[in-house]
Amino acid sequence: MAPQTDLRINQTIAKEIGAAASQVGAAVTLLDGGATVPFVARYRKEVTGGLDDSQLRTLSDRLAYLRELEQRRATILDSIKSQDKLTDDLAKSIAGADTKAQLEDLYLPYKPKRRTKAMIARENGLEPLLDAILSDRSADPEALAAGYVSEAVADVKTALNGARDIVAERLTEDAALIGSLRDFMQKNALIKAKVIEGQEAKGAKFSDYFDHQEAWKDAPSHRALAMMRASNEGVLSVDIAPAEEDADRAPDMVAASLNVSGNGAGDQWLRKAAAWTWRVKLSLSMMLDLMGDLRKRAQDEAIQVFARNLKDLLLAAPAGAKATLGLDPGIRTGCKVAVVDATGKVLATDTIYPFQPKNDLRGSQVTLAKLIKEHGVELIAIGNGTASRESEKMVADLLRELPGAKPTKVVVSEAGASVYSASELAAREFPDLDVSLRGAVSIARRLQDPLAELVKIEPKSIGVGQYQHDVDQFQLARSLDAVVEDAVNAVGVDLNMASAPLLARVSGLGESLAEAIVSHRNINGAFKTRKDLLDVSRLGPRAFEQCAGFLRIADGAEPLDASSVHPEAYGVARKIVAACGRDLRDLMGDEAQLRRIRAEEFVDDTFGLPTVRDILAELEKPGRDPRPDFKTASFAEGIDDIKDLKPGMSLEGTVTNVAAFGAFVDIGVHQDGLVHVSQLADRFVKDPHEVVKAGDVVKVRVTEVDVPRNRIGLSMRKDGGGAAGGRDRDAKSGPRGGPKGGTLRGPKGGKFSAKPQSKGNDTGALGAALMDAMKKR
Repeated sequence: MAPQTDLRINQTIAKEIGAAASQVGAAVTLLDGGATVPFVARYRKEVTGGLDDSQLRTLSDRLAYLRELEQRRATILDSIKSQDKLTDDLAKSIAGADTKAQLEDLYLPYKPKRRTKAMIARENGLEPLLDAILSDRSADPEALAAGYVSEAVADVKTALNGARDIVAERLTEDAALIGSLRDFMQKNALIKAKVIEGQEAKGAKFSDYFDHQEAWKDAPSHRALAMMRASNEGVLSVDIAPAEEDADRAPDMVAASLNVSGNGAGDQWLRKAAAWTWRVKLSLSMMLDLMGDLRKRAQDEAIQVFARNLKDLLLAAPAGAKATLGLDPGIRTGCKVAVVDATGKVLATDTIYPFQPKNDLRGSQVTLAKLIKEHGVELIAIGNGTASRESEKMVADLLRELPGAKPTKVVVSEAGASVYSASELAAREFPDLDVSLRGAVSIARRLQDPLAELVKIEPKSIGVGQYQHDVDQFQLARSLDAVVEDAVNAVGVDLNMASAPLLARVSGLGESLAEAIVSHRNINGAFKTRKDLLDVSRLGPRAFEQCAGFLRIADGAEPLDASSVHPEAYGVARKIVAACGRDLRDLMGDEAQLRRIRAEEFVDDTFGLPTVRDILAELEKPGRDPRPDFKTASFAEGIDDIKDLKPGMSLEGTVTNVAAFGAFVDIGVHQDGLVHVSQLADRFVKDPHEVVKAGDVVKVRVTEVDVPRNRIGLSMRKDGGGAAGGRDRDAKSGPRGGPKGGTLRGPKGGKFSAKPQSKGNDTGALGAALMDAMKKR
């Protein structure tokens, strides 16, 4: 593109993200050169002036849109020039259009089109008739039309209809009029939904919209998508139109564009032609335009909410590297069990049948006890699907009877586990393991490290969004992939432990290079330094530059390889160490010493103050994990089903999903409850994400229980709140998800305390039977 076009794009983006055009230009150059957003955000702060990953993601998205806009602008100009119809005023208008819609409005009169009724009318010589009506408003149009009857024009009515077709085409191609009508509709139109007769039973879940209307501009994402889904399913008819009191304003605007102001015969005819044009042509195109705008707005918001929830889930606290037993609950087919060691390696698998039809509760508990003892299990991860609470109770009863130190049980979200289990990736990872048992392995591993395990699952299968199947799937996938990439690179990856799917998300790599790294590692053993990456097939200097800073090597030959300091800046780090007169390993982690250092003293022509400060921060806490300490909710005993709930109960739960209208909370009854946005705090809350995020443990009070519709109303307010005040019309209890169980902290090998399991008699009957069974083994 031309330099001035690039400058215009940079200036536009700069204004939108609150930066200078020079910053945007520098970032664009890096991204165009193949750099990734995480790399630019972390290691090129001096170049971009400190643009963060959020600004860079917006920049990247807008850059693609604006470049497409400029390409379309050039195409339109070339097309109009080729028709020899480009005027100075038109060229100026096209140059000033800042959206694709405005460009298309301007191009409409010049766009090649199929043969229209207006074209036929012109061929039949009827354009002069329209011009005559427009020039003399007092003349009778029928009298004027009589002079245009011919072999091709049968009568006066045909002549006037032809003139009407021509004026209608002029109006529908009037960019100024279309812009005014669009602005009027955006400000005043209503979206209206009505149930289609006979579809009441089929569409019962959409009953809130059987007779619904609201301002188009205020319709939130979830309601808009719900109505669109119902329309697609043939349950609702949906329309966008002005309110009744505004019904005449649009036709009047169309007439005004023809300068209709008097009551002459010509004015009356033109007024009717304008009303017809609005009713037959413009109202439909406006409705379609606004429906498209609403769909895009709703999709963008839904994708943004999905992305924020996914980020929270991916960056949830890991329970840490501890031997873990994964339990995938089931009834008829049994509960699948898998034990993994601290590194996630599968040690044992089994299937137990504690529930109907076998009801082998005692035998199941004996099996679990043996596995716990034999493998030193410290954590028990229980999937939150069918029979989750029954399985949790079985495990709790077992733990009460076990002597000595007891594992901590945690119920975790199993969303996407079945998708992973049946995937080609799982088949390659566990070729000899039954599909059903792979799910238990995934459940155990996602407790140890959610990020490392969830990257193996297609992001949209993780289940933290709403109406995810109703949005643009390409846009959704691109947005969620960006979230995964940012999360992985924010945490960093252990080069010698990471799976290929996790490595594939590292800046500068991808599936092919990730597989090559794993293959090299399997053949040659663990990497001793980051530089060894250059020995990997097809991994050249460019890829190394992008990925090296995000890969960690613990206890390697180079201490800095365990940190996020990029190899290119090792020289600066060593200058800092030399100035302190200390050994590098000894200095790393000494916050008191490092905070006495003046970063400004180590700035040079290559590395500026931001990089030096980042190096100092990393030396203070090398390889620090930005994720929080681990904590999960404790469910109330005896509250296992929605029928057990009563208004006024105070419970603990885990936030599983955050939507625009509130947050869904798992309180352990197989059905998430909704904390409406009005019930999140004792103050006004505009965005629920201001208060909660997925994975948060919260205290809630039950305000409403609707068993027939499986709806649970909750409140986090301390002032008493309302029963269900402010509940959104379609806000309802949502799908289950999110970790549950006892409370523990500390994934990094430091603090790791747990709420004690409820105490029992270690020498009870069940305990004696279990110990006896293990002794006889």
